[in-house]
Amino acid sequence: MAGLAERQCVPCKGGVPPLNAAAIEPLLAEIGGGWSVIELHHLEKQYKLKNFVDALELVNRIGAIAEEQNHHPDLALAWGRVKVTIWTHKINGLTESDFIFAAKCDAARAAMSS
Repeated sequence: MAGLAERQCVPCKGGVPPLNAAAIEPLLAEIGGGWSVIELHHLEKQYKLKNFVDALELVNRIGAIAEEQNHHPDLALAWGRVKVTIWTHKINGLTESDFIFAAKCDAARAAMSS
């Protein structure tokens, strides 16, 4: 199976249950550090960057991914920080695509370091 960051988000048409704790656990382990699952409802991570310009660059990178994947997170921008909150609005909970998107966010951040 390809890594989550290489996969594509699948649009949710509704009518499917959100992931339960047993399904979330291995996906959370795969995306790794810094992500938190909040009340089995959404994923959250705060990235720390060295200044506002870098934080804005990350927001723009994540925004471009969101448009490409048609999967749109909540983003909060502050000096040296970007907070990303992800869930599937259609089912008001988490799907595998939320974890795929989280992995893509981490890849976008990693690409800035290189």
